[in-house]
Amino acid sequence: MGNSRHWVFDMDGTLTEPVHDFALIRRELGVPAESDILQHLATLPAQQAAQSHAWLMEHEHALALAATPAPGAVALIRALQAAGCRLGILTRNARELAQVTLAAIGLDDCFAAQEVIGRWEVAPKPSPAGLQFFVERWKVAPAAMRMVGDHYYDLATAHAAGVPGVLVNQPGDPWPGMARWQVRDCAELLECWCSSSAVIAR
Repeated sequence: MGNSRHWVFDMDGTLTEPVHDFALIRRELGVPAESDILQHLATLPAQQAAQSHAWLMEHEHALALAATPAPGAVALIRALQAAGCRLGILTRNARELAQVTLAAIGLDDCFAAQEVIGRWEVAPKPSPAGLQFFVERWKVAPAAMRMVGDHYYDLATAHAAGVPGVLVNQPGDPWPGMARWQVRDCAELLECWCSSSAVIAR
C-alpha cells in the first residue's frame, strides 16, 4: 500500500480514541435506535432540526476539545507528511470541530483547511461525494488514493468511490470483503507503509 501518495482519513475512532456515545446521542435527540443520526435529523422540520444540530455541535465540541490520539496516529501522519504525501480528512463531524480535534491531538498543521471535509461540505459518508471531491482536487485516479477508517461507512464510501479502503482499530473482520487492507492500528499501518515504501524504493 506504500506506493500511494494520496491519503484520506476518517477522524473519530481512526486518528483519535473513540469517545462518541451514539446511544446517548440518539436518546437525547430522539433518534430511533437503528436509525442513522444525520439522516434522521435531515427529515425533521427546520426548527427542530436546527435545535438538534445545535445540541449536537455543543456536545461534539466538548468531545473534540478532550480528544486524544489513537495509537500510532501522530507518528503515521507525521511520516506521511514528511514524505510529501497529500493528506485529507473526511468526517461525518463538522469541519470546525474536526479542526478543533486536530489541534487537540497536535496534527492541525498537517491538513490544509480546505482539505478537512465535514458533513456540511459534501453529502456525508457513506456517500462517495467526499472522496470524489479529493479525486477532483488532487487530480488523481481513485485507485491511487487510500481511505483509512474504522467504520463500515468509511469502507462503503471507499468502495463506492473506487478508492482502496484501509480498516484500522477493529478486531476481527466485521465487514468481510469491504477493506482492501486491514491492520491493527495506525502504528501497524505505518510499519506496513514503511516496508512497502522501502521495497518500491529499491
